[in-house]
Amino acid sequence: GDWDFWVDWKDRRLWVTVVPIVLITFPAAVQVLLWERLRLPWGATVCVLGLLFGEWINRYFNFWGWTYFPITLCFPSQIVPGAILLDVVLLLSGSYLLTAIVGGMAWGLIFYPGNWPVIAPYHVPVEYNGTLMSVADIPGYNYVRTGTPEYIRMVEKGTLRTFGKDVAPVSAFFSAL
Repeated sequence: GDWDFWVDWKDRRLWVTVVPIVLITFPAAVQVLLWERLRLPWGATVCVLGLLFGEWINRYFNFWGWTYFPITLCFPSQIVPGAILLDVVLLLSGSYLLTAIVGGMAWGLIFYPGNWPVIAPYHVPVEYNGTLMSVADIPGYNYVRTGTPEYIRMVEKGTLRTFGKDVAPVSAFFSAL
């Protein structure tokens, strides 16, 4: 959904929590089908690669081809590391229960570190028109999108600060849970 489209919506709290929870359903279903019928332990990886291929086609034609939104600012999440871990747990254990518990937790915990090399350059603070913001916030001001709720800009003012300064590990834990 929208949490995964725009680089300025890929925040340290809700994106890390929402996207892995929503994305695990299809890889898990394909993994079960391939394991039950063919005993192939790479169902999640195949599903994720197909999903990413479709998402890149969508991003290129719809975001760049129609609206000329820069493709580097609307890339899909990197979910291949989580799918590989999910398949490895199934291969080593052969158990759906262990795959659901350990593999699902690995899927949620690896999501943010797997995406960090791609989104790290967008977390650099810059001064733009006298306002301090991150590089990821600039497309939201330069490329106006219809339907972008303004409350997204206030995500960082939530209640997860109760857990301390670094909220990404806490969000990843809740996603894995």
